[in-house]
Amino acid sequence: MAEETSDSPSFLSGIINEIFSSYLNIALIGLIAFLLYKIVRSSSDMSTPSAPPEPELPKIRKDFTVQELKEFDGNQPDGRVLVAVNGSVYDVTKGKRFYGPGGPYAAFGGRDASRGLATFSVVSSDKEGYDDLSDLNSMEMDSVREWELQFKEKYEYVGRLLKPGEEPASYSDEEDENQQDSNTSTKSSNAGDKPKDE
Repeated sequence: MAEETSDSPSFLSGIINEIFSSYLNIALIGLIAFLLYKIVRSSSDMSTPSAPPEPELPKIRKDFTVQELKEFDGNQPDGRVLVAVNGSVYDVTKGKRFYGPGGPYAAFGGRDASRGLATFSVVSSDKEGYDDLSDLNSMEMDSVREWELQFKEKYEYVGRLLKPGEEPASYSDEEDENQQDSNTSTKSSNAGDKPKDE
């Protein structure tokens, strides 16, 4: 029993001497302490409430010219960000940290992003007017269509990007017609479900 107590301090002091005898061991102990600190700090940050979510902006439903679209780059007071892809305009405000001012894709905010997405270039296009994308090859156009599908799934559709001389559509009338058409098609498909008396 007396031997165990005399061995314990020498065993413990041996471990401490081994740890602090090498600079590599000291560096590893420091790294472990730093990582533990970060873990504890991040878990305590999660418990504090984050900033309140931004108020939801009213939905827009209209067509835009290239000039009108430029106004929605996130720098206006409401902070709305619109992006056009393959002739369709989407409200990407919920992705403002990407497409808004200072974001990695800020060059697309308030612009037609089709060419940049097709060529994998985040630099804003030098083209000031409408870009018909006629000089893109088939692979680049496929890429634009894939991006358009992603935008359709993730963001709210606003309207079309108008070609020069093209007139904007009146969406209030069309929405009512579309609702009536969808109701009619639903009724006709339900009629086909009825069993026939034979």
